[in-house]
Amino acid sequence: MDDLDQRLIALLRQDARLSVADLAHKLQVSRGTVTNRLRKLEDTQVIVGYTVRLKPEAQSERIRAWMGVQVEGNRTREVIASLLGEPSVAALHDTNGRWDLLAELAVGSMAELSQALERIRLLSGIRGTETSILLTSYR
Repeated sequence: MDDLDQRLIALLRQDARLSVADLAHKLQVSRGTVTNRLRKLEDTQVIVGYTVRLKPEAQSERIRAWMGVQVEGNRTREVIASLLGEPSVAALHDTNGRWDLLAELAVGSMAELSQALERIRLLSGIRGTETSILLTSYR
């Protein structure tokens, strides 16, 4: 990826609904260039999809939490595959420090959160977890 690809992705991160014409204007390139770049980024799976971001208040009924996950030995890939199959895991991140993985959880109730935590803690390859419920989001 070159500088143009990086700037294109930055614009899409701000507003994935920008039209090709708007993107071309902001990047000062032709619409054909933007179309070709987007196609290349999608074909090489640099861009794997487009999504909607909601204000946290728009989903006030959802309970969100961060879970730090400590993995046993060399079982990271196995644990990642298991966590990606867990419906409550909205996002999963590899990280450094005390936790090997950081999972963002999203559920509809405290009972669902409790069930999700129980399922995750029983997964093979997980040494330990620590969960923090998000109370307020500012951005």
